[in-house]
Amino acid sequence: MRAIKTHKGKLYENDMDEPHPEPGQVRLKTLVCGICGTDLHARHDLRHLIEGTAKAGTPIPTNPSEPVVFGHEFCGEVLEYGPGHESPIPIGANVVALPYIQSPEGFEFIGYSNRFPGALAEQVLVTEQMMFEVPNGLPPLHACLTEPVAVGAHAVARANMHEPSTIMVVGCGAIGLAVIAALKARGLGPVIACDPLAEQRKQAERIGADYAFDPNTEPTASVWAKHKAGSSGGRAVAFECVGAPGMVQRIIDEVPHKALVIGVGNAMRASSIDQIMAFNKELDIRFSMTYTLEEFGRTLHDLAEGRIDGEALIGRVVEPELVPQAFDDLESGVATGKLMVTFDD
Repeated sequence: MRAIKTHKGKLYENDMDEPHPEPGQVRLKTLVCGICGTDLHARHDLRHLIEGTAKAGTPIPTNPSEPVVFGHEFCGEVLEYGPGHESPIPIGANVVALPYIQSPEGFEFIGYSNRFPGALAEQVLVTEQMMFEVPNGLPPLHACLTEPVAVGAHAVARANMHEPSTIMVVGCGAIGLAVIAALKARGLGPVIACDPLAEQRKQAERIGADYAFDPNTEPTASVWAKHKAGSSGGRAVAFECVGAPGMVQRIIDEVPHKALVIGVGNAMRASSIDQIMAFNKELDIRFSMTYTLEEFGRTLHDLAEGRIDGEALIGRVVEPELVPQAFDDLESGVATGKLMVTFDD
């Protein structure tokens, strides 16, 4: 089968053997695969991702010196079940799945594994019990958004907002847009979008942001003040969705007192925060990673039932042979929004 491998920063097309499902696994035909911001970082820093999971006590058995096939945001068609399957989802159905799989070597992330190729390939294996049938005739392009939007839904759940709040989303790439979509689906706001790229600000407004600004031309502190965050505008809540070292500290410097800061972007490299600043402002600081099974399923239904506008999140759709250029375009800022790779004939 055709696959896009990543090795030492290079992306290239390669033929691979078709995967065969073991008990509890399902073989899918890839219809659509999204490119994640973490993929952009991992293209050059996969070792840091692996080392970070190990330090956190959740090691994954991936050798970062060997090739991997990215792709953990996907929609596929059920081709084959492993022995003894119990799922009622029929062969030929369109599905989405959490990108986790159990192997004899241990727990693995689909898309960051040497043994389990991700969905930047014509076929992918998933875990039967973590698979959802796509409802309401939701198009594969929109269903594919379930995984990244679920990241936003989990971040919003981690914020646990039960009081009036003025919310700023810093960085309006795919994860920032997912957070905005999740906030608006839950009726939270006002939501302020912060991004230096005009096109990303426009997408943030299309998905529901109430105000968008360029931090290079409008000081962030003045935007907080304009919206009376921390006073009559309610508590200031900031979501860091850039994933760059030092960005959480920049937010700490700029938020009002008693604010809540949620780190959502995956920075890959260690960075520090000024505890004195956070202490004197009495800030709450949390971090958010991935999602629960329930959040994933609820996000799929939010998309299928129109509470989240999938079309507004999609940037470009490309063929597999254009994946290397697509990565370059996303890294340089030429491409914005969620970039999707379609394998459907």
